[in-house]
Amino acid sequence: MIQRKQLYISVQLKKVFYIFIFFIIAFSSSSQTTATAPSSLTPNLLVGTYTKKGSKGIYVLSFDTATGKATEISHTETAINPSFLTISKDRQQVYAVNETTDGKVAAYSFTDNTLNLVQEKTTKGADPCYITLSPDQSNLFVANYSGGSITSYHRFADGRLSNPQQFIQHSGSSVNTVRQEKAHVHGIFFSPDGKYVLTPDLGMDEISIYPYQIKNGPPLLTEKISRIQSSPGAGPRHLCFSSNGKYLYIIEELTGSISVYRFFKGTASFLQKVYTHPKTFKGNTGSADIHLSPDGLFLYASNRANENNIVSFKVLPNGQLEEKTIQYYSTEGKAPRNFTINKDGNWLLVANQDSDNIIAFRRNIQTGALSSSGVTIKLSMPVCLLFY
Repeated sequence: MIQRKQLYISVQLKKVFYIFIFFIIAFSSSSQTTATAPSSLTPNLLVGTYTKKGSKGIYVLSFDTATGKATEISHTETAINPSFLTISKDRQQVYAVNETTDGKVAAYSFTDNTLNLVQEKTTKGADPCYITLSPDQSNLFVANYSGGSITSYHRFADGRLSNPQQFIQHSGSSVNTVRQEKAHVHGIFFSPDGKYVLTPDLGMDEISIYPYQIKNGPPLLTEKISRIQSSPGAGPRHLCFSSNGKYLYIIEELTGSISVYRFFKGTASFLQKVYTHPKTFKGNTGSADIHLSPDGLFLYASNRANENNIVSFKVLPNGQLEEKTIQYYSTEGKAPRNFTINKDGNWLLVANQDSDNIIAFRRNIQTGALSSSGVTIKLSMPVCLLFY
């Protein structure tokens, strides 16, 4: 009887021991999963900012396209006003302007989701505001807003940049004596075939079209330049192309208008002008950015000043915009400087510079309609959003 009781106690102790071991293993496994969760996130969004109010510069985020949740992965520490960004096709380098009076371009290596400064180069112009890589990845271009100029750099195989190799100074003005007292280059855009570079100049009411070449000498053929003349006082700022390169859409900051052109072999033919605000609108305009949806069926533009909205149009088969389909969406913030649409087309993110937030909108792919997701990303003075 005593032996049976001892055997029973022994069996029960073993059960307790195994249960204890099971919980230890389970807890350990659970702890490891929690600890490694951050590394399972997929970084896919870069944010450029102004650093005037405490921003750290460039932020690397993971944006969950299922939920809209954004998680910060890393950020720079010493960047100054990296207000516009571009990333190499292999995602190994990130380039940023430093929008200051002694303008600079910064080159970063991008490894393990961390940006490390490799070099800085002068842009030879004040307040660089836009930066882009050529489709062949061999040249980098910067637009100097206050300097009214364009600067290019050769990009070496390791991602480093040459000293400025070509510098083009614009000269001129237009009718708005406050905003158009001199040249103000506001962007640099490649045609989809990579053969032309277009540079909207807000100060001159003009878009310069430069043939691009990579054989010998400077990349932009200034002797073969052609031009698009905007309406006096319009202030061309940014632009986008249809994916087939046949149609060109230019957002004009000072009049809140979009001009549509047919584009063929470096020549633009005017098709249409529409406005991004109602005819009854009497406030200040401040149009900023423009993008087509990934399928090319809808066009979006942002307005700052007294409007603070995103507008959308349906794009017709002939490339023109259907004015009666215009829709207005509050950006839930102030000064929507830049916005972006993810590659699947189901999210539109807008950077509200003056209210220190990024708002994520769900986008209906069939109708183009935007709806509030309730997602707000808080960052100081966000300016540039770049999905990669």
